[in-house]
Amino acid sequence: MSGTLAMHMFVPALPYAARDLSASVGQTQMTISLYIIGLAIGQLFYGPLSDALGRRPMLMVGLSLYTLSGIAAVFAFNLHMLVAARLFQALGGCAGLALGRAIVRDTADAERVVSQLALMNLMMMMGPGLAPMLGSAVADALGWRAVFGVLAALGALALFSALRLLPETGQPSGRFSAGILLRDYRALLGSARFVGFALGGGVATTSVYAFIASAPFIFVEQLHRPLHEVGYYLGLMIFGMSVGNALTSRLIRRVSLDRLLLGGNLLSLCSAVALLLLAVDGRLSVAGVVGLMFLFTCGVGFTGPAALTRALGSDPRLVGSAAGLYGFTQMMCGAISTSFASLGSDAAVSASAVLAGAVALGQLGFWLSIRRERAFSSE
Repeated sequence: MSGTLAMHMFVPALPYAARDLSASVGQTQMTISLYIIGLAIGQLFYGPLSDALGRRPMLMVGLSLYTLSGIAAVFAFNLHMLVAARLFQALGGCAGLALGRAIVRDTADAERVVSQLALMNLMMMMGPGLAPMLGSAVADALGWRAVFGVLAALGALALFSALRLLPETGQPSGRFSAGILLRDYRALLGSARFVGFALGGGVATTSVYAFIASAPFIFVEQLHRPLHEVGYYLGLMIFGMSVGNALTSRLIRRVSLDRLLLGGNLLSLCSAVALLLLAVDGRLSVAGVVGLMFLFTCGVGFTGPAALTRALGSDPRLVGSAAGLYGFTQMMCGAISTSFASLGSDAAVSASAVLAGAVALGQLGFWLSIRRERAFSSE
């Protein structure tokens, strides 16, 4: 959770930091964009390194880097130092995203892996939902530097807990080189199964970032609600995801993984299309938007853990690499979705169009991967 929490927790404090460091808000926004890039790219390295050197030591490195970078950001005396600290904070924070999933896949049996990954998925998605509220409260009360103090404290707590409680869960090979890294990723990218589940899971789970970024404009400017209510509406979205995750844990014993995958994403697709139609027709309401986004995130709660389970199971020898590449795909899909949502003059139309297009692409990826797998097994 620490990696995605730090992504948006600093957003409400941008004006304060810009004024204190004599920079424009646009310049300080680099601390957000570079963080997302670092969060995506770093996962490409933690996964293969953990396959070679072990999950535990690489997680210790990542959490240490995350904590120290948070402390450096507290004492940043200019924008360049703050941007650099944020980039290293992202490179540390992404360790939890990539390695947490690999550790679950290492330790959970076939019956428990989906429910455990559902909980992991919920933690990852809670970060962007809770971060603006937490960041706003901390920055208003204690100043923008306190935001990084809180993040550093959370990193230190995670590091201490992992040192005390976490054993090594993988079977490190002890072999790592650039050639091995390229070979492993070539094998994963050459697998139609992995690519379909990773791309589908990426767009299905992080396209919601487009709505999170657009939510203040939709609720405040278009629906004329006070700014403080936006956090509550986003909280309901996160609750929808937790409902989907909870139902997934129960249904997995009676419903096949593929049915959960396709059914959950279909629920998200229908919700996004309904929201797009309301936005285009100019008939938006708070209840309509919140209700449909609740259903959308409930679908994500079904789809996310199922897609992740299928992707990580595509090659048992490359669980760490698969987790890193899956996480990279998620972050890039989230960044692209957020960029597309900024296009156009109507925030609700743009965001809902991105959601509908993304989950439609995800449904196609899932369907092709499942079809390819069934054809391969029948040969």
